Amino acid sequence: MVVVWNNILLLLFCLAVLLVMAESSFLPPCEPVNETVAVEKEGCPKCLVFQTTICSGHCITKEPVYKSPFSSVYQHVCTYRDVRYETVRLPDCSPGVDPHITYPVALSCDCSLCTMDTSDCTIESLQPDFCMSQREDFPAY
Repeated sequence: MVVVWNNILLLLFCLAVLLVMAESSFLPPCEPVNETVAVEKEGCPKCLVFQTTICSGHCITKEPVYKSPFSSVYQHVCTYRDVRYETVRLPDCSPGVDPHITYPVALSCDCSLCTMDTSDCTIESLQPDFCMSQREDFPAY
């Protein structure tokens, strides 16, 4: 009887793993995507909105059943692997304010630990095209 229960438990575990794998296969993978973003700076009255390439998509993560205060769990997120940096000029900045903003452009992405230098690692953040000041669309080339 114990062997039967062990086999049933093993079968249920395998089914659960297959369901998780099937569910994650329907989510978009971690990859570069085109996105509208906004940049603004103190001393510049307009928020510049333009298209760039960012990393977005699903990364498989594991949540431990038992959480110990002594162990640390590192969740992988979709973040930049290779980047190039581009610079835009904000319009109508006050004298003495550098109007240039440099931002990363995703060339490739990876599921890894969040890098605060290039990624927004918050649980809930503002939309990438959110502006606090007047919007100005950057002309598309």
